[in-house]
Amino acid sequence: MDKSILYQYIDACELVKDTEREIERIRRRRREIVTDKVKMSDYDFPFGQISYTIHGIPYDDQEQNRLDQQEALLEKRKAAAEAIKLQVEEWMATIPMRMQRIIRYKIFDGLTWERVAERIGRKATGEGVRKEFERFMAEK
Repeated sequence: MDKSILYQYIDACELVKDTEREIERIRRRRREIVTDKVKMSDYDFPFGQISYTIHGIPYDDQEQNRLDQQEALLEKRKAAAEAIKLQVEEWMATIPMRMQRIIRYKIFDGLTWERVAERIGRKATGEGVRKEFERFMAEK
């Protein structure tokens, strides 16, 4: 696996979250029902006022088709991002535990090298951890 995909992991995670929010927005739009009141006069004498409540959806068939297409596209985008996440997680399971921790702290959590070294412990230094990471990433 190309190690550069590691840097796409965070974007893939955020893209999944954003896409799920967009899909939910579309589904809420489909469930939306508008209500209005209509007043009119009675057909028969004494021609009193009648009030009706009307319920309906705020879009037509074209809008429904557009929403369907948009949701299908969002589902494809979400699936692609989840595939990237899965690839990275599978790859992470194959590397040494120490390197997994370094990658999680630096890449996923965005910590500085000094903070990564503190988390790693065992008298690690930020520069030493950075070099270890660079050597690992340079390997093929």
